[in-house]
Amino acid sequence: MIDPQLLRENSDVVRRSQIARGDSVELVDTALDVDARRRAALTEFETLRAEQNAFGKTVASAPKEDKAALVAQAQELAARVKEASQTVTDAEAEFDRIVGSIANPIIDGVPAGGEENFVTLREVGEKAAFDFEPRDHVDLGELLGAIDVTRGAKVSGSRFYFLTGIGARLEIALMSMALDKALAEGFTPLITPTLVRPEIMKGTGFLGEHADEVYYLPADDLYLTGTSEVALAGFHADEILDLSSGPLRYAGWSTCYRREAGSAGKDNRGILRVHQFNKLEMFSYVLPEDAEAEHERLVGFQEHMLQACELGYRVIDVAAGDLGSSAARKFDIEAWVPTQGTYRELTSTSNCTTYQARRLDIRYRTESGKTAPVATLNGTLATTRWLVAILETHQLADGSVRVPKALQPYLGGLDVVKPVT
Repeated sequence: MIDPQLLRENSDVVRRSQIARGDSVELVDTALDVDARRRAALTEFETLRAEQNAFGKTVASAPKEDKAALVAQAQELAARVKEASQTVTDAEAEFDRIVGSIANPIIDGVPAGGEENFVTLREVGEKAAFDFEPRDHVDLGELLGAIDVTRGAKVSGSRFYFLTGIGARLEIALMSMALDKALAEGFTPLITPTLVRPEIMKGTGFLGEHADEVYYLPADDLYLTGTSEVALAGFHADEILDLSSGPLRYAGWSTCYRREAGSAGKDNRGILRVHQFNKLEMFSYVLPEDAEAEHERLVGFQEHMLQACELGYRVIDVAAGDLGSSAARKFDIEAWVPTQGTYRELTSTSNCTTYQARRLDIRYRTESGKTAPVATLNGTLATTRWLVAILETHQLADGSVRVPKALQPYLGGLDVVKPVT
């Protein structure tokens, strides 16, 4: 949820954000109107309740012969207070519904527009080139006995797969290297639940326009998470955090599930866009004034990982219309995929400012002793999709694949993966 004070005192900031995102500007005016009605209803209720309290004292001290009439008046006043209370409840619910549908105001400098309007911040490393016809990750996976999409589809349907043999080992090695990086940077590791309550899924902003991509189990009223960000955000819901010693940083290892609704036929080959995968997600709780610096720090950790995997990549500033409702800014890192001749996303890291914390009631205590919402940030440190870029980038003419030096210790020193006979 956006800051109600920002909405009231600087609504033009919210309007500009809505324009940049391609969202409704009229929604801001509706929210202002609902907020005014909510506050008026609250004032009316508090006035009536004060009158009721004062009248109660009058009734208590009145002569016996006057009490019957006064009690009748008190009952009438009580009915008005009850009605006013319900009006406040209804107004609060309408306010939450309207304001909850406004996306997080973007940070200054975020490019306006949709998916294609990103800004490239930097390109790092070389784009892999070969003096032979390179194989894609599916063909390489079959040669190496690493990926089996045929049996994945047989068992579970399209967009499922098996990682077999060295494929399974490569993923575990990658995730383990990422976990070591997270530990070195002070993150606390968590293996998170992958089923969460509706209020947690809603609180992180995943039940908005992309709700159709989320798996739901109606018999249990639980959602399968598409990222451990959801569980990590819910970890401290309804709590007051002590950030006096610095940010709280967690690294969540989990299986992730996505329906990929509306993406039929797009990247259907291989393991680029699938329904189930593993991921190590960074999550930070920080003071709001430290959020932008933390965002840059998370990107730095991600770049270290891609460099360790010896991948060419670019960092992009994602356009406002492609952010999702919770993020005020998002940086994606995309690795070069040789057989596609383009960069493909491997990591995202988002600064959600106080948006998620307001919805989940996660606060810290200020110097004045009052409480205020924390800022939350998230970012991928490794995921199954990375195998696509690793296999294709480091392939050799005979179908073998060179193992990046940083990964070799996690594979018992293996330096080259060779085709199976």
